[in-house]
Amino acid sequence: MIVLGIILLVVGFVTGIGILWTIGIILAVIGAILWVLGAMGHAVAGRRHYW
Repeated sequence: MIVLGIILLVVGFVTGIGILWTIGIILAVIGAILWVLGAMGHAVAGRRHYW
């Protein structure tokens, strides 16, 4: 999810499409939150680890 967010950020920046930039930021932030929760040992979406 983090990688997809970064890809959308880059594509949105290069093409000038604002909605891709916004979606990229949202996906990157959600991915980072899930990654941190998984690293802390919390079960995320029924999984013990979130990669």
